[in-house]
Amino acid sequence: MAWFFGIVAQFLLVAFAYASQLRTTHKAHTVRLHRRPLSFAQSRARAHLHRSHKSRRGSGAGGGGEDADEAHASEYFGKVTLGNPPQEFTVVFDTGSGNLLIPSKQCSDQACTSHKRFDAFKSQTAVDIAFADEPDKPVAKGGDRDVVTITFGTGEISGVFVKDTICVGAICTHGDFVVATEESDEPFSMVPFDGIFGLSLPQMSEGPHFNVLDNMIRDKVLKQNLFSVFFGAVDDEESEISFGEYRKERMASDLFWVPVSNPGYWQVEMEDITIHNKRQSLCHGNCQVAVDTGTSLMAGPSDIINTLTQKLIVKKDCSNYRKLPNLGFIVGAHILNLKPEDYVDKGDDGCSMALMTLDIPPPKGPLFIFGDPFLRKYYTVYDRENLKVGFALANHPTVDRKRQTMLIDIGADTVQREHAKQ
Repeated sequence: MAWFFGIVAQFLLVAFAYASQLRTTHKAHTVRLHRRPLSFAQSRARAHLHRSHKSRRGSGAGGGGEDADEAHASEYFGKVTLGNPPQEFTVVFDTGSGNLLIPSKQCSDQACTSHKRFDAFKSQTAVDIAFADEPDKPVAKGGDRDVVTITFGTGEISGVFVKDTICVGAICTHGDFVVATEESDEPFSMVPFDGIFGLSLPQMSEGPHFNVLDNMIRDKVLKQNLFSVFFGAVDDEESEISFGEYRKERMASDLFWVPVSNPGYWQVEMEDITIHNKRQSLCHGNCQVAVDTGTSLMAGPSDIINTLTQKLIVKKDCSNYRKLPNLGFIVGAHILNLKPEDYVDKGDDGCSMALMTLDIPPPKGPLFIFGDPFLRKYYTVYDRENLKVGFALANHPTVDRKRQTMLIDIGADTVQREHAKQ
C-alpha cells in the first residue's frame, strides 16, 4: 500500500508544479468592449457617478459644476469572471477607481437585482474577508468585519469584502474585492453594466490586494506590466482593452510617454491649453489631468472652463458650429487636439459646451478629467512598472496618418517615443 501512496504523492507534486507553472505563465489578452449609447438620464447618472469620483470609506471628494447634455455619451464595458466555477459579469474598466465592485447575491435593492450578482456560496474558492488592512484574514465565526460605504455623487453603496479568483479572459489572479450589500437606486439602477473594475493606481484602492492590476503583476501573469485602451469612434467600430500589451495597429501616430505626476489617478502634468494651436496661458504651471476610462465626461476647474467658454463662444443656435476651432491640450510636449464634435454637444435643442466644471480640492485637485470624448480620439497605454502613460492618435478608418493634424509634436528632442505600425 505504501507504493500506492507514493504514486499519489508524486502525482500531487506534479499537479502542483503544473498548476504553479500555469499561474506564472506570462500572457496578454484583449477584451472586446461593447459600446452602448446612453440616454440623457443614463448619461446624467454616469456624470453624477464620476463627479465626486471614488472615495474610501465614504469620504467623498466633492465636486461642482453644471450638468451637460451629453448627446454623444456612450458606455464601454466588457466581461470578466469571478470565482470557481466562474461567474460572468459585465464591468466598466475604470482607471478612475481603485477597487473591483460587484453586487452581492445578498443585496435585495432594485439596483442590485436588476443586474447579475455574485454568489459567494456557489464559489469553491470564495473567502469572506474581515478587514481591508488584513486582506488574507477570513471572517471568524461570529466575528466582526468591515462594512465599507463608498459615495458616488448622488448615491452610495455599502458592501463587504471577499477574496476569490478574478479572471480577464485567460489572465487570472486572486485578490480582494467589494461585494455590494446595499446600492442606492440612483445612479446604479440606470447603468447598463453589473460592476466597476477599478484600474487606478493602488493609492485609490481599499487596501492591500484590492488592486487587481497589482495582483496580476504580483502573480506574474502579464506579458508586460501594463494595459492599453482603444475606444471605437462609432457604434460599429470595435473597442477593446488589452492586458499585458499594447497594439501598434491601433496607433495612427508614434506613441509618446508622460510620467505620472501624482499617483492614485493615472494623472499627468498639462502645460497649457491651445485654441487654433495657440497657447492660451491658462495653466500657470499647475494644470493636471487624469485619464479616466470610466466616465463619459470631459471636465476641468471652473475658472478655466468658464474662460474657455468665453473664448470659444459656442452659439446656442449652432450658427458658428462649422467655424469653431480645434481645442488642444499640451501634454508631454505634444498638442492633443479635439475637434468641435468632441467638445460641443449638438442636439435638437441647440449647441452647448460639453466641458463640465469640476472642482476637485487639493491634494488631488485642481484636476482636469479626460473621459470618453478624449479616449475615442487617442489611444492610451498605462505602464504600471514604469509609472507612465502613453498617448498616440487612435487609428480609426477615417484617420490619415500622413495628413493628420490632431496630434502635433512641439518638442521633438525631449520626448520618449515608440513607432506605430506602418
